[in-house]
Amino acid sequence: MRKAKSPLAIMAVIIVILLAVGAGARYSLRETSTDESPVPTSQNQVSSRFVEYTKESYEIVKDDRHVLFFFANWCPTCRPADAELEARSSEIPENLKVIRVNYNDTETDADEQALANEYGITYQHTFILLENGQEVKRWNGGAIDELLSRVN
Repeated sequence: MRKAKSPLAIMAVIIVILLAVGAGARYSLRETSTDESPVPTSQNQVSSRFVEYTKESYEIVKDDRHVLFFFANWCPTCRPADAELEARSSEIPENLKVIRVNYNDTETDADEQALANEYGITYQHTFILLENGQEVKRWNGGAIDELLSRVN
């Protein structure tokens, strides 16, 4: 004959399950709310010098002087470059926008893939300087200091 579990043991199991579920929910909320990547949804948000690609944001700036930064979220050199560009975005010249384009990663959408194909991108951490819709320079690697030396 099987012995019934005590109410105290059952209560302990329930508490552990609730704590685990609560911790998971808190972690999930923290992950979504601390994403500091800029995602412009209007003309005002594109006024930032460093923005994440959306079809709408790119339509606003595509004929202006801008740099496309092809970024991959799994890339060990892209992530620190992205963080530095974000942290030091005020150093980007006022007449320049830097657009972070997801390339070949879990967040790449069809529009970003089409843009990468248009410019023949074969490697993440590629930068392309465009003026009046025309490619002026292309380079791989670096962050804000490299960008500044290439666009000035």
